[in-house]
Amino acid sequence: MSRASLEKSPHDVAAMFDRVARRYDVTNTVLSLSQDRQWRKAVADALQVHAGQTVLDLAAGTGTSSEPFTDAGVHTVPCDFSLGMLRVGRTRRPDMPFVAGDGTRLPFADASFDAVTISFGLRNVVDVDACLRELYRVTKPGGRVVVCEFSRPTWAPFRTVYTEYLMKALPKVATAVSSNPEAYVYLAESIRAWPDQPGLAAKLQDAGWNTVQWRNLSGGIVALHRGIK
Repeated sequence: MSRASLEKSPHDVAAMFDRVARRYDVTNTVLSLSQDRQWRKAVADALQVHAGQTVLDLAAGTGTSSEPFTDAGVHTVPCDFSLGMLRVGRTRRPDMPFVAGDGTRLPFADASFDAVTISFGLRNVVDVDACLRELYRVTKPGGRVVVCEFSRPTWAPFRTVYTEYLMKALPKVATAVSSNPEAYVYLAESIRAWPDQPGLAAKLQDAGWNTVQWRNLSGGIVALHRGIK
């Protein structure tokens, strides 16, 4: 899968993440200049869950994104469709109840979770609208969704520099630290093809979510979108 579009083969995407699973977390920390830790904290703050509640962390990969919730005593279900990612996650965090699942057909009953979240995975789902509807379905009334995803930098000069980094520097850095640098060419292109902040907000609203808002992180490199059921 050498070129990115919003029409993706689920098998190809899963296979790509299987190949990068072993060094995925390390590579993300290097490529984000360690900002990924701050982004995860922002997700946990925005989701506003506490011990005794149940959270679905979709596209959880190796479970790194689930750790802030689990460590706070929140019952967290990490779910991903990459079996390679899940295998690595189960080795590192055997205390987490990892579940294999497709974001467009979640293997959970209606209203199962107090809150749901997905970080840096929504743009890799074959049908984004179906995934947002599924997240809505499995959330209890009054529950919250938080989507953390790469977005559009708000300052035009920086946006140009950022695009140059994505398409030129990122693959070179990935070559040095990743087990599958070609995957990061795809990931860079998928970021460029992704809707901006208002575009994603509209998708959440169309899926049924109310009171949709977003907050820019790192100058709009990343955006947190929130909604209520």
